Amino acid sequence: MEWLTENKLPVGDVAADGFDWLQANGVVFFDALSDSLEAMIDGILWVLQTPHPLIVVAIFAALTYTLQRSWKAALFTFLGFLFILNQGYWEETTESLTLVLSACVVCMGVGVPIGIAAAHRPRLYAAMRPILDLMQTLPTFVYLIPAIVFFGIGMVPGLIATVIFVLPAPIRLTHLGVSKTPTELLEAARAFGATGAQTLWKVELPYAFPQIMAGLNQTIMLSLSMVVIAALVGADGLGVPVVRALNQVNTSLGFESGFIIVVVAIMLDRMLRVEKS
Repeated sequence: MEWLTENKLPVGDVAADGFDWLQANGVVFFDALSDSLEAMIDGILWVLQTPHPLIVVAIFAALTYTLQRSWKAALFTFLGFLFILNQGYWEETTESLTLVLSACVVCMGVGVPIGIAAAHRPRLYAAMRPILDLMQTLPTFVYLIPAIVFFGIGMVPGLIATVIFVLPAPIRLTHLGVSKTPTELLEAARAFGATGAQTLWKVELPYAFPQIMAGLNQTIMLSLSMVVIAALVGADGLGVPVVRALNQVNTSLGFESGFIIVVVAIMLDRMLRVEKS
């Protein structure tokens, strides 16, 4: 077996060379991307932290009622945020929400069009599947290495690592929803003279809407699962007290901050849940 180990394939060396080449030749692109993402993050953070916390809480409760038409869901959201305020985690919560919302903007903005294109081109999706599998199965800590190399420390590398991990979810669910549109609906649309764009907007997307919303829900849940890992590269939010509790072996702080993450996840899930008809 020595001959097998002596002729090791240079997987790591090739990856390192690739990152070195990108770092040397993609400075302008990565700087522009970093500035754009940082501006978006700062904007969302400003919107969440500038008003009085109770105003933001009331807006989230009203948004929950508008989306769900349920006073119980709105009340749960209101009480959940009051609990967060009571525990003193408002600033960390808004920072985590900023990371989650930024990830949603990027993942849905990129993932939905790619999912639609893949649904219309089976060969494209077949070529993409190994890449999507790799993005979802590669240990998330591995994403932090190129994120730090290209973007340094802060919220931006945390967002990049989150997007890489989360992006396959909206792509897969959008592809599933669009590709499962009944043939009868598509044939009826074509029979009435609908163009490809009209068929997409008036038939395929409305039929796939529950799956697309499920992709949004998964994007939010997976983004929240990354807040602790993002904290390791300097991203602010609820992951910071969790990491601090781990370093200090502080059970109280760890349970407290972890429970806040659970509350935020449940609130966002109730807010964006799409009931099956």
